[in-house]
Amino acid sequence: MTLPFFVYGTLRPGEVNHDLFLRGRTRSEEPGRLADAVLYDGPGYPYAVEEPGGGVVRGELVTALPEAYPGLLAELDRLEEYVPGDPRSLYLRVERKVVRDRDGAGVRAWVYVAGQRAAARLRVTGRRVEGGEWRGRGRARGPA
Repeated sequence: MTLPFFVYGTLRPGEVNHDLFLRGRTRSEEPGRLADAVLYDGPGYPYAVEEPGGGVVRGELVTALPEAYPGLLAELDRLEEYVPGDPRSLYLRVERKVVRDRDGAGVRAWVYVAGQRAAARLRVTGRRVEGGEWRGRGRARGPA
């Protein structure tokens, strides 16, 4: 299934991983928001944690060029330490509805959310990012 990606941290334009992974491989990048999630500040990168009624995470909907999609999907899974079917994955890649800012349309997209163990830890000891906007926090740090 070919879906756009919703990125909210180091993969956003102007952040450290955008040029490494996305530059020249996308057809479009446009602002959007993920509801029912809260954002936590991690060690150099953020985590979206799903929480019904919890808030909104802001980011970009990224549509990959068709010829770049398979390789990009595999690279982003590695970057996010996601292994399909492995509950120990740092992040999980899930299909969610993301609202596109320009027209309010709901778009199905891949979103990397905190894995079960990371989400449980963040709910207890994590620092929430108020307003769900992480842009600018990762520029001085290394890649995720």
